[in-house]
Amino acid sequence: MTAPALSGPFVPVLTTTPVRPHLNRNIVIAVSVLVIHVGVLWVLQTGLLRRTAEMVVPAEILTRVIEIEPPKVAPHPRPPPPKAAPQAAKLPPLPLPVAIRDPLPAPNAPTGVLEPQPPAPPILAPVAPAPGPPAPPAAARLVEITQGETEYLRPPRVVYPALSKRTGESGVVIIAVYYNAAGFAKRAEVFKSSGFERLDRAAREAVMASQITPFTRAGISEDTQFLLKAPINFVLE
Repeated sequence: MTAPALSGPFVPVLTTTPVRPHLNRNIVIAVSVLVIHVGVLWVLQTGLLRRTAEMVVPAEILTRVIEIEPPKVAPHPRPPPPKAAPQAAKLPPLPLPVAIRDPLPAPNAPTGVLEPQPPAPPILAPVAPAPGPPAPPAAARLVEITQGETEYLRPPRVVYPALSKRTGESGVVIIAVYYNAAGFAKRAEVFKSSGFERLDRAAREAVMASQITPFTRAGISEDTQFLLKAPINFVLE
């Protein structure tokens, strides 16, 4: 079949293909969903689902607890009481041999002679020990005093030795002098020497002739001694 010839200007001819309507497919889907919902509601209302669940649930398992009694333990039999050991029969004691006195003495028996015993030595009375020597007297109490605590009633008069002056001897002598409670010098010693024997001797003689005021302290007795370290200075003019 040929197309008719057209006269005039060229006009293109368009061919059309049939188009399937999409509306029918959407309608089918909507109807199907609706039918499914309606079916589910009907099943719930009629209790079909409940019957199906009862058929699926397994049967209950019944358990029985069997109580097991503990085994009975037979009581231990008590041991029989110990039997007393049979006592041995007491035998009568054997007769002891009886000594028979022989009136005749033995031929080889020694003969004893009674001799008088010496008298016992006399017991001497214990001798009392001789009395020991008397105890030494208690040491006198010594109190050291200073120059500030000393007040002279008769100060030491120092005499410069003439020979020491000529030879140029000088120095300081410290004399340790011991006074009693009445203030009199009882003993004097050179505590520190000047280096010259004449000066030391002159200082000691001067201190021994000195006297200080008596002490009236508490606890002072006649045996108390007072130690003073008196310095004596020898200076050449």
